[in-house]
Amino acid sequence: MAHQTQVRVRMAPSPTGPIHVGNLHTALFNWLFARSQDGVFILRFEDTDQERSKPEWEEVIYNEMRWLGLDWDEGPDIGGPYGPYRQMERLDIYERYAKRLLESGHAYYCYCTPEELDAERAEARKKGVGYLYSRRCLHLSEQQRAAFESEGRRPTIRFRVPDGEIVSFEDIIRGEIKTSTDDMSDPIIVRSNGIPTYNFAVAVDDIEMRITHIIRGEGHISNTPQQILIYQALGVEPPIIAHVGHILGADRTKLSKRHGDSFVGDYRDKGFLPDALLNFMALLGWSPPDGSEEISRERMIKEFTLERVSKAPSIFDLKKLEWLNGYYIRSMSIDELTQACIPFLQRAGHLPDDLSGVDMERLKEIVALSQERIKVLSEINDMSDFFFGPPKYDPKSVKKTLTSQGRQVLMTLEKELADTPWEPDALEAAVRGVADRLAIKAKDAFQPLRVAITGSLVSPPLVESMKILGRETCLERIRQGIALCESKS
Repeated sequence: MAHQTQVRVRMAPSPTGPIHVGNLHTALFNWLFARSQDGVFILRFEDTDQERSKPEWEEVIYNEMRWLGLDWDEGPDIGGPYGPYRQMERLDIYERYAKRLLESGHAYYCYCTPEELDAERAEARKKGVGYLYSRRCLHLSEQQRAAFESEGRRPTIRFRVPDGEIVSFEDIIRGEIKTSTDDMSDPIIVRSNGIPTYNFAVAVDDIEMRITHIIRGEGHISNTPQQILIYQALGVEPPIIAHVGHILGADRTKLSKRHGDSFVGDYRDKGFLPDALLNFMALLGWSPPDGSEEISRERMIKEFTLERVSKAPSIFDLKKLEWLNGYYIRSMSIDELTQACIPFLQRAGHLPDDLSGVDMERLKEIVALSQERIKVLSEINDMSDFFFGPPKYDPKSVKKTLTSQGRQVLMTLEKELADTPWEPDALEAAVRGVADRLAIKAKDAFQPLRVAITGSLVSPPLVESMKILGRETCLERIRQGIALCESKS
């Protein structure tokens, strides 16, 4: 398979839940490699866990992949020449391959009960040695098999690991990796209910689907020798293999939810952009030749090579992802950003579901004021909520600014702004003029005004916000600010 002309790679999630960023990472590297080589990217489902595998999780995976723009060329939903693309629909294929291994002597039936196997493991622990299956069922006679079956025992099928050999493979990222078969136990490849185990099913699927390259996380290194032995027993050349390094948290410990190991949908719901998330994930273990940190997916595809993938662990820095997402937000046109922010504003109740009565030009002006300040789209709500209703006063901001001096500033501004032309430059000049008249710093005039208008010291540009709100609304909020000063007194 490795010598095929066209590259064929795959992503094979279990539809038992949504996609984690770890799944996304290996899916992205497979997708980039396929697209960079004009190859084929396959989506298939490893759904042998029938209790947890659900059609609704398949739909979630489809939707997350589509949101990210990771399109596939063959899969359960679109078909392809080597389907079906769900393992539970391929049981006859696994049965055929298992029969081949049984007939060639590379596999055998095992009638051991769970209790007997537990006893073997306990004995190994007692001796302080690693557990290897005893092969007590390797040479059963037909009579012995018949006796076990008459007891109601249903056999598993075990793969016979050859003795005294070295399994060696060349990992594109890590170089040569060797394992002694004397350290390997004979694994079960088909359970007693006829369902294949992971290593057997994945090897058969990769053979049948003509997979040329396996790109996956380094956690699968220990699975590789067993899969290679299955390939060899079936007389098939293994695919080219590459194991990507682990992703660690900022404290260099195993990635967890507190570091950002969330589901892909969580990032979408928080307001991360798909291009920013892909850019960030691509740079975990890979970098373009010029070391750029902002890189389009077109450039990723053009410049991606497995040779530039590092075997060292990568650090998932959530602050860097937020910074990168902010960069992408600032790169959007106002029309694009407004459309992207609308669902978040609707979810917060700032906009109705029916936008027919919404002043879109005013909405674009509001969004434009926050473009330089938000890192994720969901921040548009807190940044702009004062445009859609009365300000929500931040207690710390009120305490700091709505003092006796703040009251004097607001009372003076109320009179001054009643006749000021309602344009940003004129409003700016009026506030500075009041500061000069009261012999205070300009910030000591702007801060109480900002809190009165927006409710907080953190807000979009003040005079531009006042322009959008209008004179009457702003004067009413100044009066409310004065009342807050008086209530504090």
